[in-house]
Amino acid sequence: MDQLRPGERIDDLLVSNLRIIQDASAFCFSMDAVLLAHFATLRSQDRVVDLGTGTGVIPLLLTTRKQLEQIIGIEIQAVVAERAKRSVKLNGLQDLIEIICGDLRQIERLLPGYRVDLVISNPPYWPLTTGQVSPNDTKAMARHEVYCCLEDVVQAAAYLLGTGGRFAMVHRPQRLAEIFFCLEKYKLQPKRLRFVHPRLGTRPNMVLIECMKDAQPGLTVLPPLFVYDGDTYTPEVMALYYREGAV
Repeated sequence: MDQLRPGERIDDLLVSNLRIIQDASAFCFSMDAVLLAHFATLRSQDRVVDLGTGTGVIPLLLTTRKQLEQIIGIEIQAVVAERAKRSVKLNGLQDLIEIICGDLRQIERLLPGYRVDLVISNPPYWPLTTGQVSPNDTKAMARHEVYCCLEDVVQAAAYLLGTGGRFAMVHRPQRLAEIFFCLEKYKLQPKRLRFVHPRLGTRPNMVLIECMKDAQPGLTVLPPLFVYDGDTYTPEVMALYYREGAV
């Protein structure tokens, strides 16, 4: 197909006939993004910004849940952003989804005075001093805080939100204390939290968090989400991949 470049493929997102262009040698989207796209509270005619959109999978999946006014994906890597733009075009969603190639640390320049209802982000999880950094630049930037850190993401979200605006993020439980501290600094009050466990009896390896700007304290911890039952997905996870649904 003329949309593809060498090394790329088109994957089926299994919902609403959506497809996405990916490069197997680069960072492909994972379950983290799928869970987050269904976890975030979404209302009709919301305006949404996805910080660090990568493949653009979250904006695509959000279109299956509600009729939205606009979705903007911010991505710093030019090649990745261009690929995401082609995925948007492949699905005929250019009037709804805009991909901007830019640095979220410069959000005030990228979207001056812009306000949205929801900011969503699947950010890099690990500081550069943690773990083994991939020699592949694209994968390294997706997994480690090469070009942005946790605080950069939270600060950008806070800039985009007015009072009552929502910020949803997926991250690692090991950094939860740091996450809460950073959210408090930027007046983003955690309102919903859900731990994701590989299986029953295992420790959580992901945490889904939703915050509200300038809200009063009051956190709801939702029941845990288990990904696998034996070697197969649990019914809840299967429902997210094969039909519309919310975590």
